[in-house]
Formats: sequence, C-alpha cells, structure tokens
Amino acid sequence: MPEQLGKIEKLEAERFKQGKKLYLVPLVYSVEEAPDEYKEKCSRYWQQVAEHLNNLASKIGRVNRVYHESIFQSNEDGMKAMKRLNPSGYQIAKTQCDNGAIFETVEGEELFGEFMDWQRCLMLGFISDKVASKISEFYVEAAKKRNEFMAKKISETLKDDEAGLLFIREEHSVQFPSDIKVFSIFPPALDEIHRWYRDQARLRTEKLAEESKGKTEGEAEEVKKKTRKRTKKAPKG
Repeated sequence: MPEQLGKIEKLEAERFKQGKKLYLVPLVYSVEEAPDEYKEKCSRYWQQVAEHLNNLASKIGRVNRVYHESIFQSNEDGMKAMKRLNPSGYQIAKTQCDNGAIFETVEGEELFGEFMDWQRCLMLGFISDKVASKISEFYVEAAKKRNEFMAKKISETLKDDEAGLLFIREEHSVQFPSDIKVFSIFPPALDEIHRWYRDQARLRTEKLAEESKGKTEGEAEEVKKKTRKRTKKAPKG
C-alpha cells in the first residue's frame, strides 16, 4: 500500500533511502472554460504537489526518472508531449529534469491505442447485452495488458536506489513490483477538488429535481384546466 506523505515525518527517512522509490502524483486537469473557483483549486493543488515533492525528495531521495501516463515518447519528445497534455504538471517535471532526472516512456503506443478505442466503444452504449459483454471483456483485457506494461517499464528503467516520479490518474489499477516503495502525494487541495466535484454534482441533482417538480406541477395544473373545461361543457342532467 502506498505511503501517505504526511506519515513520512513519523518514520525514519533513512530506511527509505535504499532501494527503488516511486512518488505518485494524481492527475488533475483544468480547461480554459472551467470556473475560476475550480482553476484556483487546481493551481493550489499543483503548487502543493511541488512543495510536498521537494520535501519528500529532500528526505529520501531526489527524482531520477519522470513518467507520465498517456505519453509514449521519452526524453525531449516526451517532455513536449507532457507540456501539451498537462502544462501544470510539466513545470514540476521540467524542474526535476533540469536537476538531472530523465523523462522515460511508460506507455506502449499500440496498447494505449487499443485501450482508448475499447473505452470509447463502451461510452457509446449498446442495444445488445451480448455485444456489451464482449466489448467489456475486450476493454478489461486491454486495461490489464496496459497496466502490466506500465509496471514492467517502470521496473526496467528505475534503477536500484533511484526515485521515480509518476503522474497518473488517482483511480488507476497498476500493480507495482514489490521491490518498489510507493509514496502517494495527496496534498490538502486534492480533497478540496473532490469536495468541489461532489458539491457540483449535488447542485445539478437538486436543479434537475426542481425542474422535474416544476414540470410535474405544470402538467398537473394543465390537467386540472382541461378537466374544468370538459366539466363546463358537459350537458346538465
């Protein structure tokens, strides 16, 4: 299980200086059209990541290798791809590479393409349960192969007593080799972002419920009006 960064203060840092280490950074993205509130949280998140990473590296080892999921280029090409994909994380990676770290590829282009294609298929939805089941199987198998490939690449490129920095989705399912000690960087701003998403989901749900209620009440009133009209037109017995 990954070590939480906050607990490192309670441990003897000397114990972790030996052997392979991997610093895990959950990916957080923002877009130009995102609300300012969310952009501020993202900016604070990446600032805290940089601070926590520097603190961790100073205690148990500087970063020697940089990895980023979804990128299958290495060295300068990999850095250029990261700059386009993740500008905020790129600044952190660049600092590490300027200090001697090497950007390593962690993806296989063919496997990544297969994984993404099956994922897109799943998002389309299906009429047939049989087809849905088949596509799900293909997706799970592609995801398994991709995860195994990523773990193998990190194991092969990360040398003894080195530390790697991996940018990856928080919900990833990669199983890292047992000889690699994993440290997850979860700064406070990440919880703020999670709360923001939960709040937005709650507000959307409440809005939909309110709109549905208004629509139902409107339909009920319309039925009443039609009923009154029919009643007025009915012949008196």
